[in-house]
Amino acid sequence: MKTPIIQFGTSRFLQAHADLFISDAMRAGQDLGPVAVVQTSGSAARAGRLAAFDGRPLPILVRGMENGETVERTEYTTCLVRGLSAVDSWDEVERIFVEADHALSNTGDSGFQMSEDETIGDGVPVSFPAKLTKLLAARWRAGGKPLTLFPTELVTNNGVVLSGLCDGIARRSGLPDAFIAWMATDCVWANSLVDRIVSGALEPAGAVAEPYALWAIEKQERLVIPLTHPAVRPVDDLMVTARLKLLLLNLPHSCLAERWLADARPGDETVREMIADPAVRAWLDAIIDTEILPVFAAGGITEAPAYRATVLERFQNPFLDHRLSDIAMNHAAKKATRIGALTAFAAEAAPGHEMPTLTAIRDSGVTGFN
Repeated sequence: MKTPIIQFGTSRFLQAHADLFISDAMRAGQDLGPVAVVQTSGSAARAGRLAAFDGRPLPILVRGMENGETVERTEYTTCLVRGLSAVDSWDEVERIFVEADHALSNTGDSGFQMSEDETIGDGVPVSFPAKLTKLLAARWRAGGKPLTLFPTELVTNNGVVLSGLCDGIARRSGLPDAFIAWMATDCVWANSLVDRIVSGALEPAGAVAEPYALWAIEKQERLVIPLTHPAVRPVDDLMVTARLKLLLLNLPHSCLAERWLADARPGDETVREMIADPAVRAWLDAIIDTEILPVFAAGGITEAPAYRATVLERFQNPFLDHRLSDIAMNHAAKKATRIGALTAFAAEAAPGHEMPTLTAIRDSGVTGFN
């Protein structure tokens, strides 16, 4: 069977995100073809999940707030038709990869990690970037056409970063200059940003997710996104999307963590419970509306108010117990990064803009947990 899309990563996130979008597009008549899933880690614990990728409908339980209403529905991912282990089935993974039209990845927080001197040889490489480089070399040697790659790992400019890692591995491994040039200039490495809270796994496969979903893909020359879907958004500048998420989702989380720590609020309090407190909600609204949104307005980012509305709706998800104790982990570093990013944006877009509450949060002695 030819599978036009090869996916690296078996995560519940992908099942409820890109895989669901692909399934929706196929049901709508878009010619995408099925997806083969490759487990890159070799973990025996995922064997049952791999076996479930056989074309059966995988349930995605969508629960939360949508357009002001509480929703709970089941959608289905149907595009996953094969599950393979890179460690156990390398030759078949290579065959599928050589024939594929697109590659997709989400290999977790450590997916891009590798030793600085890693090279590829006769065996199965250790890291995901090395595995990918070896597969690309096999495709090139087989005369395969250039590939479009869609990494979705939470790394800034993930396409550029992954391309650079593969380039380094190829050079250290002594691969031909012609291959290195093909990989860099003929293949397309998409930068993207993904956003959806996937709060639980179903067995053997499937997931529990919030209604909100976004896959923002930065436009570039020769990039063709193989599907259209309401959650898949081509954008001119991914920095705009990244700023929206960092400063209107992550920064308000840090504000709530600051207040939670400073006020010694209940240890098991959730975001939903905390913003149900009228005093906290008014305090957070004031920060967003007077200290954050004016910077976006000055920077010409007109979608910020609409994004703010989706964030506050997501915070009220009655099915999601997002604890402040989790958000407050490494609080000092997070707030420094997030407030620092807003300060830098303000210096560029709105010089002289005052942010008294955020300045106080930044300079407070509250440090959170380690």
